Amino acid sequence: MNVDKLKAMLELRAFQNFNTSAPSTNNSNMFQDILNEILTDEEVSALSMPVSMPMPVNGKTVSSFSLPSSSSTPPLSLLKNEAAKDGKIDDIIERASQLYQIPAKLIRSVVQHESNFNPNAVSRSGATGLMQLMPATARSMGAENVFDPEQNILAGSKYLRELMDKYDGNIGLTLAAYNAGPGNVDKFGGIPPFKETMNYVKKVTSTFNA
Repeated sequence: MNVDKLKAMLELRAFQNFNTSAPSTNNSNMFQDILNEILTDEEVSALSMPVSMPMPVNGKTVSSFSLPSSSSTPPLSLLKNEAAKDGKIDDIIERASQLYQIPAKLIRSVVQHESNFNPNAVSRSGATGLMQLMPATARSMGAENVFDPEQNILAGSKYLRELMDKYDGNIGLTLAAYNAGPGNVDKFGGIPPFKETMNYVKKVTSTFNA
């Protein structure tokens, strides 16, 4: 479309808009007829294309203006994990370690295997947050917002401290009780013969000792 044609089209459109507040069918048809005479079939087709379709410009096809698709945005789960690894988590773990006299590496190992550092993680059983606390456990340890990294880690570390005291510092029994509950550890007189719990103790212990 050359400049003269575009100017003529715009003048016709302006004339139509200023002379009637509600264009009639005749006026619309007249405008379309004149437009068809001025423009080539290719140019008329281009003007009729939906804005979401590619349009020819100077012999080249370009995409129309549009908002980025949701696929261009990183997954929400990835954003959560990255936000949790910004150093703040490490600071909280160090404070919890000093407060409850637990190795920071043990707390970090539990966080890693429980939630992979995702403060918004929720399990099928209802355990939540970085250290995957059950609601009753979180409340008893003083956590009001289990999705708050500081409250979750402090509450989880306090619970670990209680379990370590109960099992005389035995890391294996402490982790087994953290995963399956102290009732099951007491019932079986050691690590319960649950595949999940045995694997959990093995993985966390391996990370802790690495």
